Amino acid sequence: MSRLTLSTRLTFAYLGLAAADSWLAGSSRPLAATSRRLTKPLLMPTLAASLATDRRAMGSPLRSSTLVAQACGWGGDLMLLRHGTAAFAAGAGSFGVGHDAYVTGFRRHRDRGTRLRDTTTAKVAAGLVALGGPTMAIGAFNQEKALGPAVLGYTALLAGMLAHAGHLDPTLPARSRRLTLAGAALFVGSDTVLGAGRFLVKNPPPRLESVVMATYTAGQLLLSKGAALAG
Repeated sequence: MSRLTLSTRLTFAYLGLAAADSWLAGSSRPLAATSRRLTKPLLMPTLAASLATDRRAMGSPLRSSTLVAQACGWGGDLMLLRHGTAAFAAGAGSFGVGHDAYVTGFRRHRDRGTRLRDTTTAKVAAGLVALGGPTMAIGAFNQEKALGPAVLGYTALLAGMLAHAGHLDPTLPARSRRLTLAGAALFVGSDTVLGAGRFLVKNPPPRLESVVMATYTAGQLLLSKGAALAG
């Protein structure tokens, strides 16, 4: 039986951290919040190390942009460990830069034979912006006026990331394209649940945070594996 590669061991470590942090996120115990100061900051560095050491990813056209996005995700994770409007805005800003990094990588290797606006994924993403964006932005505005435009802009960035994830060059491996699109969709789902819990639902159940983290960490993992297999 062959030994596991360093990249695979790091992936398993990431899965363990993701499971632990997702469970801790939904706990109201003070010890859980303290423990998350260890688990959450380790998530993206561990995932990035897994991608960086994956020999399959060395020739991947999506490797560099994904590593940049993961670094931005790490910054967002750190910011969102704190509470308050300033921390939320800073975290969303860091994630927004990460989405832009993903989009940059996807656009460089897009399907040049099909217009983005003609794809099913782009139409779904546009629908999310049209239907969910204003609702989320109004809810944010009612809590803090400065957050309204920021949330609307972030929603557009998130939808753009999803749209471009579904518009990759068909010459890239099919498995890479499927994993990338699934990861982007999970990321959108995670942020939608997060926004609804923060801006639209009064007294959301604590375990909603577990859903947010489970879908977020799964989405980042699939995007990372999609990038690794794109070479």
